[in-house]
Amino acid sequence: MYWPFGAPRIYAATDQKSTKEHVLESGESANAHRAEGPDNVNAADISDKVGGSRIDDGNGEIGISQAGHEQVILKSHPRKSLENGLNGRGPQTSGSSVPGGIIGLRVSRNGLMFATITSTILTIWQTRPTAVLASVVRSQNSLRTHGVNTSLLLRPDSAIFVVQTSLGYLITYSLATDPNSRVYTTHIESGHSGASRFRSASGSRSHTGGERILRGAGEDGGVREVSVRFKMVIKVDAGIERALALDEELVVATEKPAAVQCIRWTPDSNGNQTSTELLSRMGWMSKKATVSDMVHDRPMNLSTWITSDGKAYAVQRLSGAAQDMDDPRKLFKGYCFHSPENEEEYAMKASINARFSLIAIGCTNGTVLIYTVRDYAGNIPLSYRLKPTVSLSSSGRINSLSYSPDGYCLFAGFEKGWITWSVYGKPGGTSFTSDRHTSKGNGEEWLDGIREASWLAGGSEVLLVAQNDDRLWLLEMARSAVAGCFSAANISRSLLQTNSGFMVYRGYDQPDLTTISAESSLWHHVQIPTAYLAHQWPIRQAVVSPDGRYVAVAGRRGLAHYSVNSGRWKTFVNENMENEFVVRGGMCWYQHILIAAVESGDHCELRLYSRELSLDNSLLLHTEKLPSPVVLTALSGEDSLLVYTYDNILYHYIITATSKAVKLVQVGQIAFHGIVRAPARVRAVSWILPDEHLQDGDPSQDVAVASVIFLVDGKLVLLQPSTTDGGELKYDMRVISHNVEYYALMRDQSSQDGSLKRSEPSLSPGAESLNDSTLQGHGLRDSLWVFDGTGMRVWVDVQDILRSGHTETMKDLPPSVLVPADFYPLSILLNKGVVLGIESDLVQRRDINYAYFKFSLRTHLFLPHLLRYYLSQYNHPAALHLSYHYQDLLYFPHALEVLLHDVLDEEADKPASPEAALLPVVLSFLSSFPQYLDILVQCTRKTEMRSWRTLFAYLPPPEELFEESLQRGLLKTAGGYLLVLHTFQELGSSSPQLVRLFSRAKEAGDWELCKELARFLTALDDTGATLREALELVELRSSQEDPTGSSFMFQSARLDVPHRSGNGNGVGLGIASGEDGSSTRSGSRSSASVGEISEESGSTRESFLSPDHG
Repeated sequence: MYWPFGAPRIYAATDQKSTKEHVLESGESANAHRAEGPDNVNAADISDKVGGSRIDDGNGEIGISQAGHEQVILKSHPRKSLENGLNGRGPQTSGSSVPGGIIGLRVSRNGLMFATITSTILTIWQTRPTAVLASVVRSQNSLRTHGVNTSLLLRPDSAIFVVQTSLGYLITYSLATDPNSRVYTTHIESGHSGASRFRSASGSRSHTGGERILRGAGEDGGVREVSVRFKMVIKVDAGIERALALDEELVVATEKPAAVQCIRWTPDSNGNQTSTELLSRMGWMSKKATVSDMVHDRPMNLSTWITSDGKAYAVQRLSGAAQDMDDPRKLFKGYCFHSPENEEEYAMKASINARFSLIAIGCTNGTVLIYTVRDYAGNIPLSYRLKPTVSLSSSGRINSLSYSPDGYCLFAGFEKGWITWSVYGKPGGTSFTSDRHTSKGNGEEWLDGIREASWLAGGSEVLLVAQNDDRLWLLEMARSAVAGCFSAANISRSLLQTNSGFMVYRGYDQPDLTTISAESSLWHHVQIPTAYLAHQWPIRQAVVSPDGRYVAVAGRRGLAHYSVNSGRWKTFVNENMENEFVVRGGMCWYQHILIAAVESGDHCELRLYSRELSLDNSLLLHTEKLPSPVVLTALSGEDSLLVYTYDNILYHYIITATSKAVKLVQVGQIAFHGIVRAPARVRAVSWILPDEHLQDGDPSQDVAVASVIFLVDGKLVLLQPSTTDGGELKYDMRVISHNVEYYALMRDQSSQDGSLKRSEPSLSPGAESLNDSTLQGHGLRDSLWVFDGTGMRVWVDVQDILRSGHTETMKDLPPSVLVPADFYPLSILLNKGVVLGIESDLVQRRDINYAYFKFSLRTHLFLPHLLRYYLSQYNHPAALHLSYHYQDLLYFPHALEVLLHDVLDEEADKPASPEAALLPVVLSFLSSFPQYLDILVQCTRKTEMRSWRTLFAYLPPPEELFEESLQRGLLKTAGGYLLVLHTFQELGSSSPQLVRLFSRAKEAGDWELCKELARFLTALDDTGATLREALELVELRSSQEDPTGSSFMFQSARLDVPHRSGNGNGVGLGIASGEDGSSTRSGSRSSASVGEISEESGSTRESFLSPDHG
């Protein structure tokens, strides 16, 4: 769902010109406090009280250097952090005055602030605009006493920073901010021109006077002023293995003795501030092991501990009612879910995905193991494995592992590069494809190894720290809009979000060959208005209309929408109205009406906005009050709206429109209490109504007959209605698929975004026996498509799933069809017969000194896989019916050729018994189409010769196929069978067919074919005798005496050898001799090659004959 995009921006705290007189050092020894042992931590108050910006710690040294004050460490202004991007890179700074590289990175929970450390300096940054707010430089005395910095901890609310040192100390600092105070502001004199607020349909929204200025994304707040104070130093005599900063306490894992200490930020009601539990007293822990790493996830209330023996544990903190009454000294409970079989599987890094209930474990051998958390009782089985695309020697050990905030992407940083995967394992962007020599020469350490990585801006950016580097690399990520707003339209229309805009794929209505091309022009790039970005960045949701005409976006507050046709944005003219609500629960388009689930104060509402009207609360078309917040909204059918809320109720609305008004009318609701345990974990919902009910049923009764599909975490769940003996409605639950990233129910997609239009079938004689009833049906209109991280799984008729799930006829699920793809599929283009997707490619060029990522459009034909499924079930009529929907596509013959090629290769490598062979079934099916002969000859031309006998074992003799091609007037196709005759038989027996074909080509005026045949004869006999005799026989040349004797093919004429330069070593039909004697590929084209189209893009055509078959 995520792909790196463009080139990273580069930030560094200082440059080489910084002077030492601006650096004020900090010494902390006077306030050091000792922790005598694991059971006696004498820690003083480390509450979050903060004071001014200057302190004296007892050594006569000023403790803090802060941006915007006299003791600032920067020579340059905070705004002048070194920043480079794709549009132009500034000066490279391979070194700076900051000693050593960055060794630690932490981001606050709200993403507005982050901090970095080197061995001697703590630096506090603001995310937008990216600037240094404060830096703490430790004195030489402090470094000698406490050791250099080794690790950084940040309380999630960013109020307290903790620096771990090499000599077992924890140095704490507090930070406070003033929301109204700014270090840096921009002012333009009122007389100067400024960039006004972008226009809306009803006029313009602009700031007046000196406030008119165009700011960057999220930069409306300016650079804030912060106050940093040194708090204290904690000495841990037992040695620090690892520490973890939580909301309420600081968790420290010690070495000798092995224990875990919990130090509260503030004392509890009894005055206690510390508690300790030895690992030896934890019965669920390994003996003689220490904790080497800890991560915590607040939404799941779960921690993952990694121990020195390579094991991984799921751990929860016991407190209050959850505390063990038999032994109140127990602080934790946990379960071992990863136990390595060898040293290569030792756990090194961990990351928790609360959105999908997953835990990722990075192992010593570079493999990442993904475990599914099913409950808190230790039921955490292994789900799947992720392996880098390179070997361990090329990747190095894993250093960083982190999920994106929405859980859809996993970033893994290694010693020699990095890679991303989708949540269930589809590879995304990677730096392992880079040229290391080039990247080192350009100083692009972000490609050659990662030490730390963190996600920013809700996942639209990832912050990278390279190995032994003092710079920060901020890489933009593009993501599918499905990640933020699960919508059928977002899937069918391929909407991508970037940090400051979006891209819409617009190849749906293009010609067939344009749709499957890799042209970048097929993407419509749109920049979100700068003023909206400055106030409401990051953009959290985006949704496109089913017809692709409109796009709506929602940031931190408010919303805006855009017309693809006119290119015009509409935003709120009144900023107070924009800031009055936040979109939560999704958005969707109904024609030109935008339906948004919003929260305004304590109220939850559905609001209807018209694209034709200005964005103003007084112009709302309709407002629907709701009793609880909305989880998601979804359109179903022509006029139904489904709204699922946090109180576990699914509401059904009908959208009623008149000439004067549009409103929502609730016609039913379903309570899923006891069925869906966690409404917040529901990612999507759809329902399926019986066809007869869709035609004549009462909408108020839809809830009683609808089968509901929920996507919960990664499980696709079907709920089918039934009644109890007492007549009450109940639901039978069944899991359709696991590890689902997204699904598409085709009946929910409107006719505007790709429904099939069936063409009139042109039957070949072999299919004339089919009656009209055989061809009736709906094709793939009722199909269900599921992407599980490996490929698209297709159920061609969702009704088969419903029939198998009834209680009285409970059966196994019908088999699905796997459509593999080596890229990430974004959309299914039903009317084009392809799966559309993208992949991210790293570009390194010699004419520029930086690398960047770009998108490549990819397509894959799904028709051969579905046809093969039908034929393997011996369902010939269904395969024919599906084919007739696509027979007008220019690349339809190519799809049939791919089908034949795949089956032929498989049975040539692993011959099947005559009863189980699929090849004869496929050949029988192909004979129903007029392109049958062309498909056969194209397949043979692209297949190794060893497979030919397997193919022709089920076909008539090549002579018969040649004759049939001549009878139909398919001269180029007949020429293709000459090669087969030449391969299977003696050369002389082919001469009559060749002369007949030559004669027919001459009569038809097909001089390109004549040229191909001449090349073929030249390749067979480089003396030219055979060619001369053939020309005489077809009366293209007068007979002459041949001094060299008669040829080996024709005995009726003697021709002079034509002059040839060079050695004349032609190697086959379609290859001509150049003037210098070299071989050149013929430029001829064959009409029979219309179907020779690459599955990815474009078309490739070669000579219809070539004895070169690899």
